Amino acid sequence: MRASSHPNALRVQEALGPSFIVVEFAESTHTAQEAADAIGCSLAQIAKSILFRSQTGKAVLVIASGVSKVDEKKIRTLLGEKIERASPEFVKEATGFEVGGVPPVAHVSSCVVFLDENLKAYPTLWAAGGTPNAVFEIGFGQLAEMSGAIVADVKR
Repeated sequence: MRASSHPNALRVQEALGPSFIVVEFAESTHTAQEAADAIGCSLAQIAKSILFRSQTGKAVLVIASGVSKVDEKKIRTLLGEKIERASPEFVKEATGFEVGGVPPVAHVSSCVVFLDENLKAYPTLWAAGGTPNAVFEIGFGQLAEMSGAIVADVKR
């Protein structure tokens, strides 16, 4: 594990500020399980980013625990419109990041963000740092504030 020098990770680092460190692993952190294995934390502590596209074309980011499935009906109700899973192209266009490295901050355009309230149970969370092998450690309250998220029950 080392501080990341990839341009996308540096963009995330800049958005986070000096209180956080985006670190890079030799192994992949593309999936929640791979991230948990590389970090040595529980799968539940991974704050995975899942992007949806709303009926009106808005980017909707859901940050959920690595052990949770997102309930799309709950997201539709919270948002007030239909959603669908975003294509990899839409993810890149809306966030500036590739699938598997989408962080909760530093997007190229604004997203509606929902944060799984169940993540409150963990003092330490790990989120993607802009590449498929970069992550950073953050607390729940900090994550909610920095991402501008609406905290809600989003799991199935």
